[in-house]
Amino acid sequence: MIRRFLHNFFTRLSTAILSFGVVWLTARYLGAAGRGAVSLFVTDTAALLLFTGLLGGSTLIYLAPRRNVWHLLLPAYAWAALVCLAGVAAVAVLRQPPLAYLMHLAGISLLQAFFSINTLLLLGRRREKAYNLLSVLQVLLLAGLLWGAFSARAAWLSIDTYYAVSYLSYGLPWALSFFWLLRLADGRQFSRRLRAVTRELARHSRGAHLSNILGFANYRLSYYFVAHFADARALGILSVGVALAEAIWLIPRSTALLQYVDLVNAPDGSHFPPAAQRAARLTVLATVGALLVLASLPTAFITGVFGPEFGPARGVILLLAPGVLAAAVQMLISSYFAGLARYAVNNFAALLGLIVTLLGCTLLIPRFGIRGAALASTFSYLASTGLLLWRFGQATGAGPGAFLPRAADLSAGWNLLRQRLR
Repeated sequence: MIRRFLHNFFTRLSTAILSFGVVWLTARYLGAAGRGAVSLFVTDTAALLLFTGLLGGSTLIYLAPRRNVWHLLLPAYAWAALVCLAGVAAVAVLRQPPLAYLMHLAGISLLQAFFSINTLLLLGRRREKAYNLLSVLQVLLLAGLLWGAFSARAAWLSIDTYYAVSYLSYGLPWALSFFWLLRLADGRQFSRRLRAVTRELARHSRGAHLSNILGFANYRLSYYFVAHFADARALGILSVGVALAEAIWLIPRSTALLQYVDLVNAPDGSHFPPAAQRAARLTVLATVGALLVLASLPTAFITGVFGPEFGPARGVILLLAPGVLAAAVQMLISSYFAGLARYAVNNFAALLGLIVTLLGCTLLIPRFGIRGAALASTFSYLASTGLLLWRFGQATGAGPGAFLPRAADLSAGWNLLRQRLR
């Protein structure tokens, strides 16, 4: 488990570095206002993709070992197309952006949805190398093409360039993913079971994905409040601070994803085996270490990297740090309950977090601006994590101490890390 975690972690580290490169490029070349516009578009796209998970999402990982992948792919694609079109229509009514924005939102969100469906099916069949390769390739294309375009011509320093590059960076890996899907042994004839599999996919997805929708609201609802009460420049500064803080989540997400895959593939329904417990404890330790490094970065470093407008992002990072650590523990526990199909536990925790987020955004952002947004997020993460820790203790008999590293864990983790780096 720890060896696989390290392999997955280094892959996700690569994607995080490249994603950081995208944040840096858009902030450095487009300024705070341009970065804010990109952040709002990315948030809109992510919101649409969340609702595609109501007939897909992580449930594709859960059902892929048990069902024909083509019977899962077809309804997931159809639902994704419907959601993207309906979502774009909703954005048009609620915000009335330019037609060009809506067209890009529809095209890019649909490509992202199809790409996500294919890669989740591969991951469900434990094609982890293919999944990691495609994930890195997508971000590599986005960062590399953006750098090339922004460096080549001053006329290309606009959000329109970001749109054009996004089509290529999602479209090419999506087409390539069929290379692995077509090599699976599943027959590609659609039988009468297609309807039954679609119903099963919908039944599992509703319970499994509701917490993801609520969680997204916890993560990004503050963006819309800042855009309303402040402006695109403030949103750009907030997005940089959030991006730096949330980059640390690649550590717990690596562990949580592997834990979830192992649970849904376990024939004996194993509940949090010792290897998974050790990996979880090391994950918390690594998260704390990464947060300490990030919190120690001076304002001069941030302004030197992103530009003089982004100095206030350091205050956002410091206020987010406790919440980022709490959310890391939340991800580990959520994957445990999701792997056992106990979705209600995660849903209640996410709902509690959303209530705290709404209260925090309403009361804090008008008064404190982007710092109020950071505080609202931290309070939300602490509340939902506290509830999950309590339910985890009820289910396993383990208290919060189960996530505190021990001497034996450190020794084993260090030895495996040395082997990996050789």
